[in-house]
Amino acid sequence: MHKFKIVDRKDDQFGVQFLYNTEIMVWSESYKQKSSAINCIDSIKKNAPSAAIADLTKDEEGKGYRFEIVKSKNDQFFVRFVASNGETMVISETYTDKRNAINCAQSIQKNAPGAPTEE
Repeated sequence: MHKFKIVDRKDDQFGVQFLYNTEIMVWSESYKQKSSAINCIDSIKKNAPSAAIADLTKDEEGKGYRFEIVKSKNDQFFVRFVASNGETMVISETYTDKRNAINCAQSIQKNAPGAPTEE
């Protein structure tokens, strides 16, 4: 089961996680207000399904809300969801196989809109 989770972080801040069962697929930066974490979730639910997947390792570019497939410094791959203003909203772990990063983005596109939120 996919779900969003609002988590407590240090210094009275909040973060967002998107999980499949107990596995954290992506996580956000820290927010000072819980309402900002809720806005992050709402934005992902609304914009992820139609967001393009841009493979930056192939010099593809994306505009608007998008998923970006990125090569890490250790030659692995991760996905980030980027807002239309260029801000990274969530980021994944690294994967040795680029297909797993693409699968992560596709899973968020498919499952985020109907995912419940746990606080």
